[in-house]
Amino acid sequence: MKKLDFIYFDAGGGHRAAATALSQVMEKQGREFQIRMVNLQEQLDSIDFLRKYTGVRGQDVYNFVLKKGWTLGSAQLMPVMHAIIRLFHGRQVRVLREFWRRSRPDMVVSLVPNFGRAVGESLRGTLPGVPLVTILTDIADYPPHFWIERQDQYFICGSDRAVEQALAMGHAEAKVYRVSGMILNPRFYEIEPLSAGDRADAREGLGFDSKQPVGLVLFGGQGAAVMHEIASSLPHRQLLLICGHNARLQARLAGMPHDAAMFVEGFTKDVPRCMQLADYFIGKPGPGSVSEAGVGVVLPGFRGIARAVEEMLEPSNYARFRRATERIHNRAVFEIPDILEEILERR
Repeated sequence: MKKLDFIYFDAGGGHRAAATALSQVMEKQGREFQIRMVNLQEQLDSIDFLRKYTGVRGQDVYNFVLKKGWTLGSAQLMPVMHAIIRLFHGRQVRVLREFWRRSRPDMVVSLVPNFGRAVGESLRGTLPGVPLVTILTDIADYPPHFWIERQDQYFICGSDRAVEQALAMGHAEAKVYRVSGMILNPRFYEIEPLSAGDRADAREGLGFDSKQPVGLVLFGGQGAAVMHEIASSLPHRQLLLICGHNARLQARLAGMPHDAAMFVEGFTKDVPRCMQLADYFIGKPGPGSVSEAGVGVVLPGFRGIARAVEEMLEPSNYARFRRATERIHNRAVFEIPDILEEILERR
């Protein structure tokens, strides 16, 4: 049985979610693979200088920033982060080479950005015949040194733009695969459609007027403080707010005055059902969120949300968005297992 190492970390949550979804699908399909989930942060803990001196992991700092909504300067901070990664590159390679010696996988599947060079160099130096496959969990790359590196490996891309970027970096077409979108949790495909009556009953069970639109507000597993600002800017709109593990935010939202009905939820695995009950979604425009919603409008900041909601709910606009959503057929999580098997067969 072939051994596959799925590399992820918990910076943002989407990388673990994608790796877990893919693993679940492959297991359900009965693929003859032994899949091991490998948290890259845990492997590099011994050289995480931030954890050494503060006790806080680098990924936890990133999650704290997301929780507070302090993402405005993230583009400017990226070069600083990359400089730190380059500074510790040699140590990362040494630690990972030792890990590959112990684990000896038949394939390494990476679902993380920024560390592709260290993963690739360490693998080539230890197990040179083992293929490295990077699955982009973003719709496109954000060069330099984010997802696509100049090294011998395979890429699985969820958009034409990402494919173009990989080819422009000199990668052969035979090693760049296009799938139909981002990896989504298989629950999005398994959930049974609701009849109009059942949907109305479920909405009313949460305290909503089933004849009026309901907005779903969701900012990942840690929530975000900006959700309070968003709810305040939409006082006359019914809202279903999911706060994740942020109990403080959940309590704050549950206690705030609001003219229209609001239902405040903590962490839940039933996001597909919540999306069924909602008419529109508000969240950070990450690849997972946009893919789960289908289509979206990206705003430069949060202050324009109220106007954007009103424009989206205008009947002709809303009908246009519904039609666009119906044209999307994302089956990436079911397409990727065949690609991984093909790559292994080539080897």
